[in-house]
Amino acid sequence: MGLVQAVAGAVGGMLGDQWKDFHTIPDGLPATAALFAAVPHGTNAGRGANTHGSSNIITNGSKIIVPEGYGLLLFQDGKITGFAAEPGGYEWRSDDLNSKSIFAGDGLVDSLIKQSWERFKFGGQPGSQQAAFFVSLKELPDNRFGTQSEIYWDDGFLNTQVGAVTRGSYTMKIVDPILFVKNFVPASYLQPGQVFDFTDLDNAAASQLFNEVVGSLAPAFSLYTNDPGKGNRITKLQQDSLGFAKSLSDAVENGYQWKSDRGLAIVKTAIISIEYDANTRELLKTVQRADALSGARGNSNLQASVAQGMQSAGENSGAAGMMGLGMASGMMGGIASMQQPVAPATPAADDPVAKLKKAKEMLDLGLITQTDYDALKAKALGL
Repeated sequence: MGLVQAVAGAVGGMLGDQWKDFHTIPDGLPATAALFAAVPHGTNAGRGANTHGSSNIITNGSKIIVPEGYGLLLFQDGKITGFAAEPGGYEWRSDDLNSKSIFAGDGLVDSLIKQSWERFKFGGQPGSQQAAFFVSLKELPDNRFGTQSEIYWDDGFLNTQVGAVTRGSYTMKIVDPILFVKNFVPASYLQPGQVFDFTDLDNAAASQLFNEVVGSLAPAFSLYTNDPGKGNRITKLQQDSLGFAKSLSDAVENGYQWKSDRGLAIVKTAIISIEYDANTRELLKTVQRADALSGARGNSNLQASVAQGMQSAGENSGAAGMMGLGMASGMMGGIASMQQPVAPATPAADDPVAKLKKAKEMLDLGLITQTDYDALKAKALGL
């Protein structure tokens, strides 16, 4: 009985595998799918009847359609035997006995009798395994990263260590499909019906990549902020997605050899948020103040501050306050002279003419009243 079943299985599967087939990508794939098996279409709009072929055999003469943005990997008994990166239609040809077909002109003996005998020896199953897999050559989106606590790096512009909590996303590309499959993809994904997706939470290999990206964030920030070509400014990070992507890709390559060992590369990044720690926020405020007080803008701010101080002193303390502020403004003039051209030397402090001239200027500016001026005049003249 077992012998009859084996023969029946051998003949039935052999006849099913004689048909040429049409292989293409499966339906309903997510945009983030990176690797998946080509699927045969046994029927098309109700026409065709190839529904009994073996799942691990591709018949000679079968056509495989490679869409734009994908590459095609061919396997024979678990080994990569071919790769096509150009889109278009390809015809399958193999010297394997199990692929031979009378419809492909391989003859009756090899296609039927020899296959039947070989499959009989394997209990009705073909003694070979063939597969075609599509690999995405596009940018694969929606790969996310984030830190639960602050990461720290040395900042060249601030000249100290800074820290932040950050999150964002990046696009990834398979730059060497053969290296990617041989060195990184688990064997469980090299089966019909399986889809390798970097965003799949149940994909342990993808989770490892996430952990490596998070571990590379601090070195990436350091590479970016210490690059003279970027102006050493941490504040440019969220505006320069390509520049930071290169820094992150370099950091990942330095730490984990994504490109050289796995055929992977980070292409673009989008930083959603950066939340600096308290010390870094204070440092950034100081830098902002320093920027605002530099150059001509600094002169304007300093003069406005002095004028505001003189007005407040006049309102709160009258003539005495203005006399004290006059001395302070002399000191401020010394500070301002570091940014402005040096002014002529002021008259001696005990010169009554100089005192009256200063008081008259303050009266004309509306900083003191006529009564205040008369009191200062009397005091200066000893009346």
